[in-house]
Amino acid sequence: MSASPAGQLRSIAIGVTDLAAAERFYNDTWHLQTVARTGDAVYLRGAGAFHHILALHRADTPDVRNVTFSVAARADVDAIAARTPAAGGRVVSGPAPVEEPGGGTAVTVADPQGRILRFVHGDERLAEQPHGDAPSRITHVVFNSADVAVAQRFFEDALGFRLSDRTKVMAFMRCNSDHHSIALADSDADTLNHIAFVMPDLDAVMRGAGRMSDAGWPIEWGVGRHGPGNNVFSYFVGPDDFVIEYTADVLQVDDAYRTGGPSDWTWPPGRFDQWGVSKPPSDRIKQAQKRIRFA
Repeated sequence: MSASPAGQLRSIAIGVTDLAAAERFYNDTWHLQTVARTGDAVYLRGAGAFHHILALHRADTPDVRNVTFSVAARADVDAIAARTPAAGGRVVSGPAPVEEPGGGTAVTVADPQGRILRFVHGDERLAEQPHGDAPSRITHVVFNSADVAVAQRFFEDALGFRLSDRTKVMAFMRCNSDHHSIALADSDADTLNHIAFVMPDLDAVMRGAGRMSDAGWPIEWGVGRHGPGNNVFSYFVGPDDFVIEYTADVLQVDDAYRTGGPSDWTWPPGRFDQWGVSKPPSDRIKQAQKRIRFA
């Protein structure tokens, strides 16, 4: 597909109220590996090549610090910095060297609704590991938006995203061959909806769900298969009420993909996925999907 300067979703940085407990959870149960640490932060990798895909920061209240994309060329960093103000956002810092594990040169921007997005080039890569039942990377992040049209225009105009599908409640946006790297959900507040970690296959999703259940973290929605994106899903509410998803089989698209509208994505009454086996989202996940804000 046509290249976007945004490149590929790399990582998300979140604030957690118990850093040690969150690290244990994401190591032992979620199957990420600690790759670096500072006095107040821990950096965790998946089985893929990115230096880290999740950064945990010590915080008084849970929050999102930034969402980071790894871009293909240094010129893409400059292009995003140049295009952001005209699209309604602002440059927070950079382009400048990144002073945290993983390195690289980055520009940090805020979108019109205050989300902090970072675009880094030249960040460190690690040798890929056997995937087993470990997530390889983050495949998408979903944001709640009080005005999806405003957010969508920014992602298109400043960052080169394209709309893959629009349902009654969500716009699915892509910046590479993944069906979506960002999705924007209609809401009354600009908050984090969830973070999706991609697993090798359906079996790995199922084993991960079993591992979570064994550790006392029940499935809050799923297991099922979504419509837009065609991905398998299993959702959980993790430490500090961050909503996290194990997923697999994410649809790969190119420029020939036909953008779908709400009429393309309807289910019979009482159905919540393609298969018709998933129960509806729990009340707990519905509440958790609304509460985490950007710092």
